[in-house]
Amino acid sequence: MPILIVAIGVLILLFLIMKMKLNTFVSLVIVSFLVAVGLEMELTEIVKTIEAGIGSQLGHLALVFGLGAMLGRLVSDAGGGHRIAITLINKFGKKRIQLAVVVASFIIGIALFFEVGLVLLIPIIYAIAKEVKLPFLYLGIPMAAALNVTHGFLPPHPAPTAITAAYGADIGQVLLLGTLIAIPTTIVAGPLFNKFAMKVFPTAYNKSGNLAALGPQKEFALKDTPGFGISVLTSLFPVIFMGLATIFSLLMPGESKVKEVIELIGAPGTAMLLSLLIAIYTMGYARKIPMKEIGSTLSESIAQIAMMLLIIGGGGAFKQVLVDGGVGDYVATLFSETNMSPILVAWMIAAILRLCLGSATVAALTTAGLVTPLLALSTVNPALVVLATGAGSVIFCHVNDAGFWMVKEYFGLSMKETFQTWSVLTTVISVTGLLCVLLLGVII
Repeated sequence: MPILIVAIGVLILLFLIMKMKLNTFVSLVIVSFLVAVGLEMELTEIVKTIEAGIGSQLGHLALVFGLGAMLGRLVSDAGGGHRIAITLINKFGKKRIQLAVVVASFIIGIALFFEVGLVLLIPIIYAIAKEVKLPFLYLGIPMAAALNVTHGFLPPHPAPTAITAAYGADIGQVLLLGTLIAIPTTIVAGPLFNKFAMKVFPTAYNKSGNLAALGPQKEFALKDTPGFGISVLTSLFPVIFMGLATIFSLLMPGESKVKEVIELIGAPGTAMLLSLLIAIYTMGYARKIPMKEIGSTLSESIAQIAMMLLIIGGGGAFKQVLVDGGVGDYVATLFSETNMSPILVAWMIAAILRLCLGSATVAALTTAGLVTPLLALSTVNPALVVLATGAGSVIFCHVNDAGFWMVKEYFGLSMKETFQTWSVLTTVISVTGLLCVLLLGVII
């Protein structure tokens, strides 16, 4: 049975990554070969399938991912993230400090990848918590919730962008509907979950964080950072370009040159390139930073994501093996006579793969390979299936995911406390996100 072959492949992948400590990309390629053989693919076609999977995955994603990393690093190194966080906190005041952290983290999380946002915000959150005499985790949980929600649901983050293309969904719709889902999900998983966790797991809230785990920190004097308005605008330009283009296309029926130009500007690659060029000016040239230094920042940002790009490519190879090996068609056959919505199917498969594989991105990409055939049998809006897949892919982060260890070390928690807070938090995000997607499915 194809499903049994895939299950064995997933177990081997877990063994290689968790027990053998083998590199994730290498493990994905090895398992792709083994699963391809197990599915009785033509031996002469296996390498072509793996190459096609890596190429197709990175072909449309590398541009967005690479430019996004550059944009995020420019905003971070210029102190734009620091300015956004501190300004919002000063405006909201101590009583609403948690809400300020959520808003700041959400804005920063749209532009920065989860790991980058975490590293950027933890020192700021630490300083604020110390200043206002609040437990570090009281502000850390809402921050991490907002970052994880944007990571799972919103382009230009890797998984939402990649599976949008795989499902043939409109990226602007994914962005707009994803924002509608992300806001209530962040509120539930951040401030509301925080109240519950403080009562049920009080010992975790006695911890004061571990800044030593972050290594040397770049410190900013507020007067030396870019203004709040330009920092927010620069961070959100990709969202603005893609969102406006989608709204314009919906409001302007028919074809025209103007519409074609607007849609070109709103395409992910173009939106990211234009946003990066603006950021080079606002976060660099306008602040009299030499172009040589700006160039170094851009180069360093790519070096940091090189392995992540390979892992995403490896996930694409595994996905392509599942597609070409007939697993997707087999799954489609299994569900062809079921009344279960592709939204639920996508969430369930992504959740299972997330628990097994650890990486939300790999889980989402693999799910896309299995669920895509189902969409041909359904009238469900593919944007909703993208968001359901994203929700499933972030469930119960645990020891096989790098994010688990980052939160444990940076927050200074024990293993038990990390499970009680972070693992439960990501499950709340996943379930709340699914419920919001199902609600949207009834409305639209």
